[in-house]
Amino acid sequence: MKFFIDTANLDEIREANDLGILDGVTTNPSLMAKEGITGKENILKHYVDICNIVDGDVSAEVISTDFAGMIKEGEALADLHDNIVVKIPMIKDGIKAIKYFTDKGIKTNCTLVFSPGQALLAAKAGATYLSPFVGRLDDISSDGLSLIAEIRDIYDNYMFETQILAASVRHTMHVIDCAKIGADVMTGPLSSITGLLKHPLTDIGLEKFLADYAKGNS
Repeated sequence: MKFFIDTANLDEIREANDLGILDGVTTNPSLMAKEGITGKENILKHYVDICNIVDGDVSAEVISTDFAGMIKEGEALADLHDNIVVKIPMIKDGIKAIKYFTDKGIKTNCTLVFSPGQALLAAKAGATYLSPFVGRLDDISSDGLSLIAEIRDIYDNYMFETQILAASVRHTMHVIDCAKIGADVMTGPLSSITGLLKHPLTDIGLEKFLADYAKGNS
């Protein structure tokens, strides 16, 4: 399972990368705005800054919702750095854009996916990654994990190469559950990754080991 971090915060990206287990980054206009990154030039520069930290795929989202606009934006984003993956919304022109970029050898991430049918279309178009939003489905009392399982079954049936990127991961158990189901990638906040480190018995055990060592060497 690949671990991506979902943020535009460079310090958080560095911290996750320093663990040695980070495979990539996803971000979006909302996360950029949260960090005070506004304006086209500043956003493009920030994508490059992220790429210079992480040796892995970095999803950069288009803002246009029409085919021509997505192609123009996507090609400009792809030219920024070899690590850039063009993030395309799950809409009719988005599917057309994904097929266009696939034929050009440009990686894509189909985002805002909430149904198996959408996942099937994205895979048929050749998307590199598919981003079903686990947390947002949970927010409306739907089962985000069931969607991941359904997509896994469909992709395995037909040997689609599109990678299932579990998005909108909110906490550590989302990570574990997505791993059990067979998601290829997870993307979430830093806390969802560092939370995997924690267990009270680890803390208690380490405290005892250190205390016993101190007694024997006092």
